[in-house]
Amino acid sequence: MKWYHYIAAFFAGVFLANTVPHYVNGISGNPFPSPFANPPGFGNSSPLINVLWGAFNLFVGYSLLRYSKLSVNNKTSLLALFAGIICMGTILSLAFSQRHNL
Repeated sequence: MKWYHYIAAFFAGVFLANTVPHYVNGISGNPFPSPFANPPGFGNSSPLINVLWGAFNLFVGYSLLRYSKLSVNNKTSLLALFAGIICMGTILSLAFSQRHNL
């Protein structure tokens, strides 16, 4: 694998992790912050916007995952994917915990 396949695997993890909160809140009918809210990332967007944003993240994450040529036999590529998931999860948890403490 080339170096950029590992970068693609990392960002696949980032986008796939970002799918979860938006899609789950959207299909649950809950307003939730998105980049399209006012102010971006702090105000709430409608459930429909969150479903669409979650679906977009899923599409990008899946596309990057396919491009990354991820293989269960290549432990480094799996590590890159999981690192992206953990990084995005950490960023989201910190951002949303600050939002709830306002």
